[in-house]
Formats: sequence, structure tokens, C-alpha cells
Amino acid sequence: MQPMIRTVALFRGCARAVLALGAVLAVPVAGFAQDAAKPKPVQTAQAQPAPARPAAPTTQPRPAAPSTPATPARPAAAPAGAAATTPARPAAPANTRPAAPAAAAARPSADGRPVELAKFNDWGAYASETPKGKVCYVLAQPRERLPKTLQRDPGYLFVSTRPAEGVRNEVSVVLGFPAKDDSEGSAVIGNATFALVAKGAAAWLKNAAEDAAFVEALRRGQALTVKAVSRRGNESTDRYVMAGFAQALDRVRKECP
Repeated sequence: MQPMIRTVALFRGCARAVLALGAVLAVPVAGFAQDAAKPKPVQTAQAQPAPARPAAPTTQPRPAAPSTPATPARPAAAPAGAAATTPARPAAPANTRPAAPAAAAARPSADGRPVELAKFNDWGAYASETPKGKVCYVLAQPRERLPKTLQRDPGYLFVSTRPAEGVRNEVSVVLGFPAKDDSEGSAVIGNATFALVAKGAAAWLKNAAEDAAFVEALRRGQALTVKAVSRRGNESTDRYVMAGFAQALDRVRKECP
């Protein structure tokens, strides 16, 4: 009886060992089978898009050189005994600086646009062809404007020559604001003071006979101060630096003898 019990126990021990071994072997086999059944992802070499190269900044076109303002025409004197008429208000110049310097050989254009012949410091020499003939003038903007808080358009000083009309050294000022009609201002250079009369946004020497003397004072002077009162009662002062004026005037006289 005891040998049989031992045989049964031995058989059970062997059975447990076989089952344990099968369990041990079954795990990696099953795992291998599952891994084999799973489709492995195909590793494809996908071309990575190259980063876009930033476009070079485009060159901004330079703005065209602005045109010069029109020379204000002095009001014509009323005939004796006739009722005085108010002259047309001269067009205010565009809010621009004078045109960029042109080549030394530049000639007045046939379409009437002013051409800058030369530039001497603040002063430019200009010429243009008009239906009435050639017009030449020197032009500058004030170096200083007071009070600085006063809003206004650019100011200009002209000395014009129109040979076909017999006009030389005509002085006119663009104030940059509407002045009181027929109000008087002043132009001071050195120890000399000249009276101005205003119409709209322009002013001229009150006594046209003083134009030549005023221009000669400008040639010799260092600074010009122009004072005027606006329609609203604001006092305005423009200061011009005269360096270069004589050279610009000589160039104009050469162009319009």
C-alpha cells in the first residue's frame, strides 16, 4: 500500500512540474505569437519640408520730388478815379518743401513746371516757361517760425523776375495763413524796416518802388524777420537766414537777364 501511495505522489509531483514548465514556456510563446500577429508600423522616411525662407524686404519707392509753390502776383494798382477791387487770393502753396536740386544743366520745362537751377544754402534759383515768357525767381523757407505752437502752412519768400513783362526784383511773401485783408506787416533786415501789405495768405512791400532797395538790403544782410497778423489776430514771426541769397539771385539774373 505504501509503494502505491509513493507512486501516486510522484506522479502528482511530475504532473505539477510539467504544468509549471508548460506555463513558463507558454508565456513567451504566446507573447511571441501576439507580437507576430501585430502589424509592425512601417518606418517610412518622410521628407521634412524645408523651412520657408523669408522673402527679402521690398525696396520702398522714393516719393517724387514735390513741385515748388506758385509765385504770388502783386495786386495791380487801381486806375485813378476807379473803385479799388480786391485782387484774387493767391493759391496757397502745397505743404511741401521746394523740389530736390536738379542738375546744373537743367533748363525750364516746356510745360511750365519750375526747374531748380541751383541751390545755395536755404536759397534755390528757379525758372519756368509760361505763356507770357520765362519766369525766374529765388525762393527760400524761413529757418525759424514763432510762436512754435501756432498752426500754419509753410511760408516762403520770393524775389521774381519776368523779363517779358518788364518786372524785376518783385518781392512777395507767402505767409502760410490768411492775414487780415489790407493789414500791414513788416520786413526787418539789419537796421532797415520795410512795410508790408497783406492780401489773403500773401504779402508784398507796401511801396513797390522799394523792391530794388529791399533786394539790395537782402544781399548785404544776414537775417530777415517778417512779421504779420493772421485773420484771427495771431501775431506770426518768420526768420530767414540770408546766406546764399546773393548767389541764388546772381544765378537768376543770369537765367533771366
